[in-house]
Amino acid sequence: MNLALHPPRRSGSKEEEKMNKQTLRRMVGGGLFAAIIVVLQLIGGGIRFGTFSISLVLVPIVVGTAVYGWQMGGWLGLVFGAAVLLSGDANLFMTINPAGTIATVLVKGIACGLAAGGCYTALHEKHPTLATVAAAVAAPVVNTGVFLLGCKLFFMDFVREMAAGAGYESAGVFMIVGFVGINFLLELGVNIVLAPVISRLIRLGKKA
Repeated sequence: MNLALHPPRRSGSKEEEKMNKQTLRRMVGGGLFAAIIVVLQLIGGGIRFGTFSISLVLVPIVVGTAVYGWQMGGWLGLVFGAAVLLSGDANLFMTINPAGTIATVLVKGIACGLAAGGCYTALHEKHPTLATVAAAVAAPVVNTGVFLLGCKLFFMDFVREMAAGAGYESAGVFMIVGFVGINFLLELGVNIVLAPVISRLIRLGKKA
């Protein structure tokens, strides 16, 4: 028998093939969720309550990071931030401080994705339902929290002007109540209400 015609199979070939399939699956899944986020951001840009639009992308971020790992949360959060900038949803702030706007929008997107992924990763083995709820809550909390921090760092003079025009004595109270309050509560409520659906989507995604 000519061994040259039938080289021995390398022991690691099956493992490499499995890793390649997993990598391909993550790439395809990440691309699909990224596309969903861009579409939802464009749709959500037209749904406004006060100054800001409602973010519809937090649900796919939570599902994506739960299915593919916390690193995927960072990637999907980055896509979210880029979509916000490209959609024009942050144009009001771009006219005041472009660098501060870009930093705030990208950091809050990445942070909310990583926070959702971290919560889910830490809890899902022992408490899968709690992990889903925690991730669904963490995403809007961190998204809004980093936005408020960005306002404090880069746009406080503008916020004070808006607060005075709206009749608020405290700019801080205005930021929480008048600036982001309704949007945050709606985003948080949507994520909590859809938590069972998110949980189901996560199970289906992991079986695929």
